[in-house]
Amino acid sequence: MRALITGASKGIGRAVALRLATPGATLALAAGRLSEELEATSSMVLERGAVPVVLAGDLAGPDAATDLVRRAAAALGGLDGVVSNAGVSRPGSLGALSVAAWDEVFAVNVRAPWLLARAAFPLLAASGGAFVGVASMSGVAPYPGMGAYSPSKAAMIMLVRVLAQEWAAAGVRANAVSPGLFETPLTAATYADAEIRETRTAQVPLGRIGQPAQDVAGAVAFLLSSDAGYLTGQNLIVDGGLLDTVQGRLPGRPATDAS
Repeated sequence: MRALITGASKGIGRAVALRLATPGATLALAAGRLSEELEATSSMVLERGAVPVVLAGDLAGPDAATDLVRRAAAALGGLDGVVSNAGVSRPGSLGALSVAAWDEVFAVNVRAPWLLARAAFPLLAASGGAFVGVASMSGVAPYPGMGAYSPSKAAMIMLVRVLAQEWAAAGVRANAVSPGLFETPLTAATYADAEIRETRTAQVPLGRIGQPAQDVAGAVAFLLSSDAGYLTGQNLIVDGGLLDTVQGRLPGRPATDAS
């Protein structure tokens, strides 16, 4: 496996990198800047027998995505997979959100995945590879107060569906993964609050908050693999059943018996 993973310094990106880090794999680990966290991911990948290549590029800029693909392909000798995981959020109501904040979120969460995909397509077509975008359950159900985040993730899901249709004839697949409530470095402060953690956990049918390595890295690896060779244009929601609980919480619903 020769794969480019963006946002690889921590959280879901690191978990995916470690899941793909099998002996013989070569992985381009990209982040906005070089950091101790990115170097730590690289060391972990190396310990698992894979060959890491560390790359830096700010995806808010219009040229970074194409440059990352170019450098990754040169270092890895081609590409079998691209995982577009890097993303940003700028909380705030849409009524108060600045144009700059909206543009930044869409630049990183939508434009960058499109440019990564566009640049990687010839390489993926040559290898019969696949593209996976890490979206969010917020792209399926609205998340008020998170500014442009939900609209951007919804756009990413549709981007993947369009790519899947346009690329099918070349044998290149494109899919998305939409995590639900997950514990990552970005949400650590939220889940450090015991009351919030308990309340959120109680809302998830499977009864726990998602963990990147345990609950989403395998889904991404599956979509990149030949086991998913007939799957394209899909959005795999990894949320412990949370999004489907709306009607189950309605008062006056019939009682259910799990047995």
